[in-house]
Amino acid sequence: MPKPPLPPEAIELLKKPNPAVMAVVRADATPITAPTWYLWEDGRIVLNFEAGRKRLEHIRGNPRVSISVLDEASWYTHITIHGTIALQDDPDLVDIDRISTHYTGDKYPVRDQPRITGHLSVDAYVGWGSMKTS
Repeated sequence: MPKPPLPPEAIELLKKPNPAVMAVVRADATPITAPTWYLWEDGRIVLNFEAGRKRLEHIRGNPRVSISVLDEASWYTHITIHGTIALQDDPDLVDIDRISTHYTGDKYPVRDQPRITGHLSVDAYVGWGSMKTS
């Protein structure tokens, strides 16, 4: 599996508001997935979660996660990032607003729930379609 840095075509794909699915591992070793929004920023993936989500409990137990980003034009082209996520509070909703604006053009509408930001560092990646890696 290739290691960073990512090729320019992968970075271009990651810069777009494409559909994505994140995978985490529960304490009993069962993998779970969930659709998610993300941002590509400074060589890592920025994610954001409602503070009460069960997914955060799983991440705190095992911060190794994966995210698959599918090219909106053709999901046969996609890249999966494997890495470790670091969490921090988003008390002013700055990060969720940036992510929401990236996808919808507007700030995140739910303003009364605490949020947590995750920064996913790239340990390795694999691509398919025009992102295909050997």
